[in-house]
Amino acid sequence: MQDNELQRWAEILPADMEALLANRHGKFDNWYKYYQQLPIVPPDDIDLNSDTLTVSSSEPLDKERLQDLLKQFHPWRKGPYNFFGVNIDTEWRSDWKWQRIRKHIAPLTNRRILDIGCGNGYHCWRMYGEGAKLVIGIDPSWLFLMQFEVFKRYAGQKPVYLLPLGVEKLPNDINSFDTVFSMGVFYHRRSPFDHLMQLKSTLRPGGELVLETLVVEGQEGYSLVPENRYAKMRNVWFLPSVATLQMWLHRCGYSNIRVVDITQTTIQEQRTTDWMINESLVDFLDPQDHNKTIEGYPAPKRATFIANKE
Repeated sequence: MQDNELQRWAEILPADMEALLANRHGKFDNWYKYYQQLPIVPPDDIDLNSDTLTVSSSEPLDKERLQDLLKQFHPWRKGPYNFFGVNIDTEWRSDWKWQRIRKHIAPLTNRRILDIGCGNGYHCWRMYGEGAKLVIGIDPSWLFLMQFEVFKRYAGQKPVYLLPLGVEKLPNDINSFDTVFSMGVFYHRRSPFDHLMQLKSTLRPGGELVLETLVVEGQEGYSLVPENRYAKMRNVWFLPSVATLQMWLHRCGYSNIRVVDITQTTIQEQRTTDWMINESLVDFLDPQDHNKTIEGYPAPKRATFIANKE
Protein backbone atom coordinates (compact mmCIF):
# COMPACT_ATOMS: atom_id res chain seq x y z
CA MET A 1 0.00 0.00 0.00
CA GLN A 2 3.05 2.28 0.17
CA ASP A 3 4.00 4.68 -2.62
CA ASN A 4 0.73 4.41 -4.52
CA GLU A 5 -2.85 5.60 -4.29
CA LEU A 6 -3.38 3.52 -1.13
CA GLN A 7 -0.71 5.45 0.79
CA ARG A 8 -3.32 7.53 2.65
CA TRP A 9 -5.10 4.41 3.88
CA ALA A 10 -1.76 2.88 4.86
CA GLU A 11 -1.03 5.89 7.05
CA ILE A 12 -4.18 5.54 9.18
CA LEU A 13 -4.40 1.74 9.18
CA PRO A 14 -1.88 1.04 12.00
CA ALA A 15 -3.86 3.11 14.50
CA ASP A 16 -7.11 1.41 13.47
CA MET A 17 -5.54 -2.02 13.83
CA GLU A 18 -4.06 -1.19 17.23
CA ALA A 19 -7.49 -0.14 18.49
CA LEU A 20 -9.04 -3.33 17.12
CA LEU A 21 -6.39 -5.55 18.69
CA ALA A 22 -7.04 -3.93 22.06
CA ASN A 23 -10.68 -5.01 21.80
CA ARG A 24 -10.33 -8.30 19.94
CA HIS A 25 -12.76 -11.18 20.27
CA GLY A 26 -12.66 -12.95 23.63
CA LYS A 27 -11.84 -16.27 21.97
CA PHE A 28 -8.99 -14.88 19.90
CA ASP A 29 -6.20 -16.10 22.20
CA ASN A 30 -7.70 -19.58 22.20
CA TRP A 31 -7.98 -19.62 18.40
CA TYR A 32 -4.40 -18.43 18.12
CA LYS A 33 -3.26 -21.25 20.40
CA TYR A 34 -4.79 -23.80 18.04
CA TYR A 35 -3.38 -21.95 15.04
CA GLN A 36 0.12 -22.33 16.47
CA GLN A 37 -0.41 -26.07 16.86
CA LEU A 38 -1.14 -26.58 13.15
CA PRO A 39 1.51 -28.76 11.51
CA ILE A 40 4.33 -27.04 9.68
CA VAL A 41 4.18 -28.83 6.36
CA PRO A 42 5.64 -27.40 3.15
CA PRO A 43 2.92 -27.80 0.51
CA ASP A 44 3.77 -29.44 -2.79
CA ASP A 45 0.84 -27.72 -4.48
CA ILE A 46 -1.61 -24.89 -3.81
CA ASP A 47 -4.69 -24.95 -6.01
CA LEU A 48 -6.54 -21.62 -6.17
CA ASN A 49 -8.40 -22.31 -9.42
CA SER A 50 -10.54 -25.30 -8.51
CA ASP A 51 -13.86 -25.17 -6.69
CA THR A 52 -12.17 -26.48 -3.55
CA LEU A 53 -9.19 -24.39 -2.39
CA THR A 54 -6.55 -27.04 -1.79
CA VAL A 55 -3.12 -27.35 -0.23
CA SER A 56 -1.44 -30.70 -0.64
CA SER A 57 1.83 -32.36 0.32
CA SER A 58 3.47 -35.74 -0.11
CA GLU A 59 4.84 -35.57 3.42
CA PRO A 60 3.05 -37.77 5.97
CA LEU A 61 1.05 -36.06 8.70
CA ASP A 62 -1.57 -36.92 11.31
CA LYS A 63 -4.81 -36.12 9.46
CA GLU A 64 -6.98 -36.94 12.46
CA ARG A 65 -5.06 -34.44 14.58
CA LEU A 66 -5.21 -31.86 11.77
CA GLN A 67 -8.97 -32.31 11.47
CA ASP A 68 -9.41 -31.85 15.23
CA LEU A 69 -7.42 -28.60 15.10
CA LEU A 70 -9.31 -27.26 12.10
CA LYS A 71 -12.63 -27.95 13.84
CA GLN A 72 -11.59 -25.57 16.61
CA PHE A 73 -12.35 -22.80 14.12
CA HIS A 74 -16.00 -23.84 13.76
CA PRO A 75 -18.26 -22.69 12.16
CA TRP A 76 -16.76 -22.77 8.67
CA ARG A 77 -19.26 -20.83 6.55
CA LYS A 78 -17.47 -20.03 3.26
CA GLY A 79 -15.55 -22.51 1.15
CA PRO A 80 -14.97 -25.41 0.44
CA TYR A 81 -11.33 -26.08 1.43
CA ASN A 82 -9.05 -29.08 1.55
CA PHE A 83 -6.01 -29.12 3.83
CA PHE A 84 -3.69 -32.05 3.06
CA GLY A 85 -6.60 -34.41 2.47
CA VAL A 86 -8.90 -33.04 5.19
CA ASN A 87 -11.93 -31.77 3.31
CA ILE A 88 -13.85 -28.88 4.88
CA ASP A 89 -17.43 -29.00 3.62
CA THR A 90 -18.52 -25.47 4.50
CA GLU A 91 -22.05 -24.17 5.04
CA TRP A 92 -22.00 -22.26 1.76
CA ARG A 93 -20.94 -23.66 -1.58
CA SER A 94 -19.15 -20.39 -2.30
CA ASP A 95 -17.77 -21.88 -5.49
CA TRP A 96 -21.28 -21.85 -6.96
CA LYS A 97 -21.48 -18.08 -6.55
CA TRP A 98 -18.02 -17.67 -8.07
CA GLN A 99 -18.95 -19.74 -11.10
CA ARG A 100 -22.07 -17.62 -11.60
CA ILE A 101 -20.19 -14.31 -11.65
CA ARG A 102 -16.65 -14.95 -12.94
CA LYS A 103 -17.62 -15.12 -16.60
CA HIS A 104 -19.29 -11.71 -16.40
CA ILE A 105 -16.65 -9.63 -14.59
CA ALA A 106 -13.70 -7.87 -16.19
CA PRO A 107 -10.57 -10.05 -16.26
CA LEU A 108 -8.78 -9.68 -12.92
CA THR A 109 -5.23 -9.96 -14.29
CA ASN A 110 -2.99 -7.29 -12.71
CA ARG A 111 -5.96 -5.61 -11.03
CA ARG A 112 -6.09 -4.20 -7.52
CA ILE A 113 -9.11 -5.72 -5.75
CA LEU A 114 -11.15 -4.82 -2.66
CA ASP A 115 -13.57 -7.46 -1.33
CA ILE A 116 -15.97 -5.97 1.24
CA GLY A 117 -17.56 -8.43 3.68
CA CYS A 118 -15.25 -11.15 2.41
CA GLY A 119 -15.95 -13.74 5.13
CA ASN A 120 -12.93 -15.98 5.55
CA GLY A 121 -11.48 -14.87 2.22
CA TYR A 122 -12.50 -17.79 0.00
CA HIS A 123 -13.32 -15.46 -2.89
CA CYS A 124 -10.18 -13.38 -2.24
CA TRP A 125 -8.07 -16.44 -3.04
CA ARG A 126 -10.15 -17.17 -6.14
CA MET A 127 -9.56 -13.57 -7.27
CA TYR A 128 -5.83 -13.96 -6.81
CA GLY A 129 -6.00 -17.23 -8.70
CA GLU A 130 -7.47 -15.25 -11.60
CA GLY A 131 -4.33 -13.10 -11.72
CA ALA A 132 -5.04 -10.12 -9.45
CA LYS A 133 -1.89 -8.28 -8.32
CA LEU A 134 -3.33 -7.28 -4.90
CA VAL A 135 -6.43 -8.46 -3.03
CA ILE A 136 -7.55 -6.83 0.21
CA GLY A 137 -10.58 -8.28 1.95
CA ILE A 138 -12.30 -6.67 4.92
CA ASP A 139 -14.62 -8.39 7.37
CA PRO A 140 -15.10 -7.57 11.07
CA SER A 141 -15.23 -11.22 12.18
CA TRP A 142 -12.12 -12.33 14.07
CA LEU A 143 -13.05 -15.97 13.50
CA PHE A 144 -13.07 -15.41 9.75
CA LEU A 145 -9.67 -13.74 10.07
CA MET A 146 -8.30 -16.83 11.80
CA GLN A 147 -9.74 -19.15 9.14
CA PHE A 148 -8.12 -16.95 6.48
CA GLU A 149 -4.79 -17.09 8.31
CA VAL A 150 -4.99 -20.89 8.49
CA PHE A 151 -5.03 -21.05 4.69
CA LYS A 152 -2.43 -18.31 4.33
CA ARG A 153 -0.12 -20.25 6.68
CA TYR A 154 0.27 -22.76 3.85
CA ALA A 155 -0.36 -20.52 0.83
CA GLY A 156 2.59 -18.29 1.78
CA GLN A 157 3.22 -14.57 1.52
CA LYS A 158 1.09 -13.84 -1.49
CA PRO A 159 -0.42 -10.34 -1.90
CA VAL A 160 -3.75 -11.43 -0.42
CA TYR A 161 -4.77 -9.89 2.91
CA LEU A 162 -7.76 -9.83 5.24
CA LEU A 163 -8.31 -6.95 7.65
CA PRO A 164 -10.82 -7.37 10.51
CA LEU A 165 -12.50 -4.06 9.68
CA GLY A 166 -16.09 -3.06 9.13
CA VAL A 167 -16.93 -1.09 6.00
CA GLU A 168 -17.39 2.03 8.12
CA LYS A 169 -13.61 2.01 8.75
CA LEU A 170 -12.79 2.54 5.09
CA PRO A 171 -11.46 6.07 4.46
CA ASN A 172 -13.39 8.26 2.06
CA ASP A 173 -12.25 8.79 -1.52
CA ILE A 174 -9.67 6.02 -1.89
CA ASN A 175 -10.32 6.15 -5.65
CA SER A 176 -7.79 3.44 -6.44
CA PHE A 177 -9.24 -0.07 -6.73
CA ASP A 178 -9.79 -1.54 -10.18
CA THR A 179 -12.56 -3.87 -8.99
CA VAL A 180 -14.61 -3.74 -5.79
CA PHE A 181 -16.77 -6.65 -4.69
CA SER A 182 -19.66 -6.22 -2.25
CA MET A 183 -21.39 -9.58 -1.97
CA GLY A 184 -23.94 -10.27 0.75
CA VAL A 185 -23.40 -6.91 2.49
CA PHE A 186 -25.76 -4.39 0.90
CA TYR A 187 -28.97 -5.45 2.69
CA HIS A 188 -27.22 -5.23 6.06
CA ARG A 189 -26.50 -1.50 5.60
CA ARG A 190 -29.10 0.92 6.92
CA SER A 191 -28.65 3.40 4.09
CA PRO A 192 -28.44 1.93 0.57
CA PHE A 193 -27.36 5.23 -0.97
CA ASP A 194 -24.58 5.83 1.53
CA HIS A 195 -23.21 2.34 0.85
CA LEU A 196 -23.35 2.77 -2.92
CA MET A 197 -21.57 6.12 -2.68
CA GLN A 198 -18.95 4.65 -0.35
CA LEU A 199 -18.30 1.81 -2.77
CA LYS A 200 -17.92 4.30 -5.61
CA SER A 201 -15.39 6.30 -3.60
CA THR A 202 -13.10 3.24 -3.37
CA LEU A 203 -12.99 2.77 -7.18
CA ARG A 204 -10.69 4.44 -9.66
CA PRO A 205 -12.44 6.22 -12.54
CA GLY A 206 -13.76 3.51 -14.84
CA GLY A 207 -13.34 0.86 -12.14
CA GLU A 208 -15.84 -1.97 -11.82
CA LEU A 209 -18.31 -2.66 -9.00
CA VAL A 210 -19.61 -6.21 -8.48
CA LEU A 211 -22.64 -6.00 -6.18
CA GLU A 212 -24.50 -9.12 -5.09
CA THR A 213 -27.52 -8.73 -2.82
CA LEU A 214 -30.97 -9.99 -1.90
CA VAL A 215 -33.77 -8.83 -4.18
CA VAL A 216 -37.52 -9.28 -4.50
CA GLU A 217 -40.00 -9.14 -7.34
CA GLY A 218 -41.49 -5.72 -7.98
CA GLN A 219 -41.59 -2.63 -10.12
CA GLU A 220 -39.13 0.25 -10.10
CA GLY A 221 -39.43 2.04 -6.78
CA TYR A 222 -40.49 -1.01 -4.78
CA SER A 223 -38.39 -2.26 -1.87
CA LEU A 224 -39.38 -4.72 0.86
CA VAL A 225 -38.58 -3.52 4.39
CA PRO A 226 -39.02 -6.45 6.80
CA GLU A 227 -41.02 -5.56 9.89
CA ASN A 228 -38.67 -7.39 12.23
CA ARG A 229 -36.59 -10.34 11.05
CA TYR A 230 -36.00 -11.72 7.59
CA ALA A 231 -35.08 -15.44 7.41
CA LYS A 232 -34.35 -15.13 11.16
CA MET A 233 -31.84 -12.33 10.50
CA ARG A 234 -32.33 -9.17 12.55
CA ASN A 235 -30.09 -6.97 10.43
CA VAL A 236 -31.80 -7.06 7.03
CA TRP A 237 -33.02 -3.55 6.34
CA PHE A 238 -34.33 -3.69 2.78
CA LEU A 239 -34.71 -5.93 -0.27
CA PRO A 240 -35.18 -3.86 -3.43
CA SER A 241 -36.59 -5.01 -6.72
CA VAL A 242 -34.05 -5.42 -9.51
CA ALA A 243 -35.40 -2.33 -11.28
CA THR A 244 -35.20 -0.31 -8.06
CA LEU A 245 -31.56 -1.19 -7.46
CA GLN A 246 -30.68 -0.39 -11.06
CA MET A 247 -32.27 3.03 -10.56
CA TRP A 248 -30.36 3.53 -7.27
CA LEU A 249 -27.07 2.71 -9.00
CA HIS A 250 -27.84 5.18 -11.77
CA ARG A 251 -28.82 7.84 -9.21
CA CYS A 252 -25.48 7.35 -7.44
CA GLY A 253 -23.53 8.00 -10.63
CA TYR A 254 -22.72 4.52 -11.92
CA SER A 255 -22.77 3.70 -15.61
CA ASN A 256 -22.94 0.56 -17.76
CA ILE A 257 -25.27 -1.04 -15.22
CA ARG A 258 -26.24 -4.63 -15.95
CA VAL A 259 -27.78 -7.56 -14.10
CA VAL A 260 -25.78 -10.68 -14.83
CA ASP A 261 -27.40 -13.26 -12.56
CA ILE A 262 -30.56 -13.82 -10.50
CA THR A 263 -30.63 -17.04 -8.48
CA GLN A 264 -32.84 -18.23 -5.64
CA THR A 265 -30.70 -19.71 -2.87
CA THR A 266 -31.34 -23.41 -2.37
CA ILE A 267 -30.81 -25.72 0.59
CA GLN A 268 -28.12 -27.42 -1.48
CA GLU A 269 -26.09 -24.20 -1.71
CA GLN A 270 -26.47 -23.18 1.96
CA ARG A 271 -26.81 -25.98 4.48
CA THR A 272 -25.71 -27.54 7.75
CA THR A 273 -22.60 -29.73 7.54
CA ASP A 274 -20.16 -31.39 9.91
CA TRP A 275 -18.15 -28.15 9.73
CA MET A 276 -21.15 -25.88 10.43
CA ILE A 277 -23.56 -27.65 12.75
CA ASN A 278 -25.76 -24.63 13.56
CA GLU A 279 -29.04 -23.72 11.89
CA SER A 280 -28.88 -23.01 8.18
CA LEU A 281 -31.20 -22.10 5.31
CA VAL A 282 -33.66 -24.98 5.72
CA ASP A 283 -34.37 -23.68 9.24
CA PHE A 284 -35.03 -20.17 7.91
CA LEU A 285 -37.66 -21.23 5.37
CA ASP A 286 -41.33 -22.13 5.70
CA PRO A 287 -41.23 -25.93 6.13
CA GLN A 288 -44.31 -26.26 3.92
CA ASP A 289 -43.16 -23.86 1.20
CA HIS A 290 -39.49 -23.21 0.51
CA ASN A 291 -40.46 -20.22 -1.62
CA LYS A 292 -41.18 -18.33 1.60
CA THR A 293 -39.14 -17.51 4.67
CA ILE A 294 -40.32 -18.68 8.05
CA GLU A 295 -41.78 -15.18 8.54
CA GLY A 296 -43.77 -15.39 5.29
CA TYR A 297 -41.57 -13.16 3.13
CA PRO A 298 -40.28 -14.23 -0.31
CA ALA A 299 -37.42 -16.72 0.06
CA PRO A 300 -33.85 -15.44 -0.45
CA LYS A 301 -33.16 -14.58 -4.07
CA ARG A 302 -29.82 -13.03 -4.95
CA ALA A 303 -29.00 -10.84 -7.91
CA THR A 304 -25.56 -9.74 -9.11
CA PHE A 305 -25.16 -6.29 -10.61
CA ILE A 306 -22.06 -5.03 -12.39
CA ALA A 307 -21.50 -1.32 -12.97
CA ASN A 308 -18.68 1.12 -13.59
CA LYS A 309 -17.65 4.34 -11.92
CA GLU A 310 -18.04 7.18 -14.37
